[in-house]
Amino acid sequence: MEVIRSGGAQAATLSEADKVAFRARQSRARDLLRGELEGEELEQHVRDSVITTTLDKATKWAQGNSIFPLTFGLACCSIEMMSLVGARMDISRFGGEAMRGTPRQSDLIILAGRVSMKMAPVVRRVYDQMLEPKYAIAMGACSSSMGVFNNYAIVPADKFMPVDVHIPGCPPRPEAVMYGILKLRKMIQDDPTMGWRDRYKAHGTEELPPAEDGARA
Repeated sequence: MEVIRSGGAQAATLSEADKVAFRARQSRARDLLRGELEGEELEQHVRDSVITTTLDKATKWAQGNSIFPLTFGLACCSIEMMSLVGARMDISRFGGEAMRGTPRQSDLIILAGRVSMKMAPVVRRVYDQMLEPKYAIAMGACSSSMGVFNNYAIVPADKFMPVDVHIPGCPPRPEAVMYGILKLRKMIQDDPTMGWRDRYKAHGTEELPPAEDGARA
């Protein structure tokens, strides 16, 4: 869809044909409001003005543009993550400015920083409390591959939980984080209903396996 602004300085740059076409569109819109547009003119106006899609595509578009990140900063990368909601990057353009403080209202966890061996079970428990479909981003070199802290106390995120997008850098700039979120949005719009156990074929790795038939839950 192309938007042409007419008025002010832009009006002087429009050609005569563009001005005539703009006045014709205005006239058709006025006739439509009056109920005077019918027949072929009405069909042509609908073809020019209405965009059709499917419910599935509309749902995918809505889910990809309404990501609720979890406020879960681990180290220095969290400062870069905080700048996403600022005026310069403005993640609200993509519907991701609603950062939640509880995993039960979030569908994206951004592991911003290094993960220690003591912190890994806590991170995994928070991730398990998030509702499906849920996604994870490993932000920075420490979270992705332990980075400069390559020792016994640090563990990469994909060793204890599924990670959808890795963002390199130490720390990565906000532009890189925004690019990773846009890549995740593309993944969500391709198939938003698929849970991570289906994506990674991870059935059987549940922390609490379901009780057997006849067994007491």
